[in-house]
Amino acid sequence: MKIAMIGTGYVGLVSGVCFSDFGHDVVCVDKDPNKIAQLEKGIVPIYEPGLDELMAKNVTAGRLSFTEDLKAAVDGAAAVFIAVGTPTRRGDGHADLTYVMAAAAEIANALTGYAVIVTKSTVPVGTNRQVRKVISKANPKAEFDVASNPEFLREGAAIDDFMRPDRVVVGVQTPRAAEVMNDIYRPLSLRDFPIMSTDLESAEMIKYAANAFLAMKITFINEIAALCERTGADVKMVSKGMGLDGRIGSKFLHAGPGYGGSCFPKDTQALARMGQDHASPMQLTETVIKVNDEVKRRMVDKVVDICGGSVNGKVIAVLGVTFKPNTDDMRDSPSLTIIPSLVGNGAKVRVVDPQGRREGEALLPGVSWFEDAYKAAQNADALVILTEWNEFRALDLKRIAKRMAKPTMADLRNIYSPKDAKRAGFSAYVSIGREGFGV
Repeated sequence: MKIAMIGTGYVGLVSGVCFSDFGHDVVCVDKDPNKIAQLEKGIVPIYEPGLDELMAKNVTAGRLSFTEDLKAAVDGAAAVFIAVGTPTRRGDGHADLTYVMAAAAEIANALTGYAVIVTKSTVPVGTNRQVRKVISKANPKAEFDVASNPEFLREGAAIDDFMRPDRVVVGVQTPRAAEVMNDIYRPLSLRDFPIMSTDLESAEMIKYAANAFLAMKITFINEIAALCERTGADVKMVSKGMGLDGRIGSKFLHAGPGYGGSCFPKDTQALARMGQDHASPMQLTETVIKVNDEVKRRMVDKVVDICGGSVNGKVIAVLGVTFKPNTDDMRDSPSLTIIPSLVGNGAKVRVVDPQGRREGEALLPGVSWFEDAYKAAQNADALVILTEWNEFRALDLKRIAKRMAKPTMADLRNIYSPKDAKRAGFSAYVSIGREGFGV
C-alpha cells in the first residue's frame, strides 16, 4: 500500500518511518528543502532514540523516501496523512489550522484517484469535516474520504508507542475508508492491539480529552506536593499510595516543575477554548493551565531560597533544560520560565543537557553551556536539577559537593533524597513535596 505523509515534523516522521516498517511504501513530504536534503542523507532532524536506525533500514529496503513534490507523493496513494503543525494561535488559544487547510487544498489538486485523507495532526472537533469541504471545493471531482487518526506518541518512547500502542483510534464515515485504515494497521491488529473505530468527532475529542486528563494528573500531584511541604508528608509516598489504587494508576503522578512539551500546553489551551466557544466551559482544564503556570514560577522561589534569598551574582548550575529526558524538545519546557527568571535576577547560569543545546542556545540567551555536570558545578553556589536524564540520576554527589563554592541543591525532579544530599556534604537541599534541610 502506498502512503503519503505530509509533514516531516515529530509526528509525521515517526509515523512515516513506522508505517514503512510495517511494509508499506511511504513517501514523506515537506516544503523545507533543507530538511528533505538532510533526510535523504540519513540525517534525522529531531532526537528520538532508535529513529535514525529504523529510518535507515527502511530507506535501504526501498520502502521509505522523501520529497518536496507533494503531487508525485499523492499520486496513486491509498492514504494521504496530514501531519503538519497545529500550534496555539496567538492571542486566543485556538489551534492554528492554517497548515492543515493549506495541505488539504494542495492534496485536493494532486488527487488522481480514490484516497483516504487522514488527519494525524491534533485538531479541534469538527476539523475533519472542514478538511472535506476544502478538498471538495478545490476539486469537486475528487473521489475521497476523510478520517481522523490522532497520535498518542510519547517523545523519547515514540517508536515503542507506535509499534505497541495502548490503542489506535480511527474516526471514519464510510466502510470503504474503514477498510483502508484497517489494511494500514493490519500488522497491529494481527497482534491483538486494539483498533478502535469511531465517528470523526469522537476521534478528535479523544485526543484532547486524554491529554487534558494526563495534564490534570500532573498538576494535581504538584498541588498535593505543595501541601505536603507544609504538612510534613512525603509526596513520593503519597504518589505511591495513590498509584496502587487500580482506579487511579501510578503513571503521571510524579511531582516536578510542571508539564511542558509539544502537546499538553497547546492541547489544554485548545480544549479550554473549544469549551468557551461551545458554551460548555472546561473549568477543570482552565484551572490546570493556571496552576501549571504557578508551579513553574514556584520553582524559582525554591532556587532563590537555597541561595539565601537572592540569586544576584550567584553561579547556578542547571542540569537539564528539555521538557523531559530522551528528547531535544524545548517547547514550553519549565526551563524556559525558570532560567530566564534566574538570569533576570542577576544569576550566572551554567547549563548542561545531553540534547537541549541545539534549540536551547536561541531560547536561553545569557547562559553558559557545559558538556559535563562536574565542570558546571565547579565553584557554583547552587545545583538545580530540572530534567531527569539518566546521566543525572547517578551523579557522584560527594564529588559535586566538594567542587561547589556552596554545596546547595534544588532537586526539582526528586531524583535524590535529603539523606543522600546530607551524606554527600550538601549544606542545603530542597525538592518537591518533601522536607528539605538547611533553608
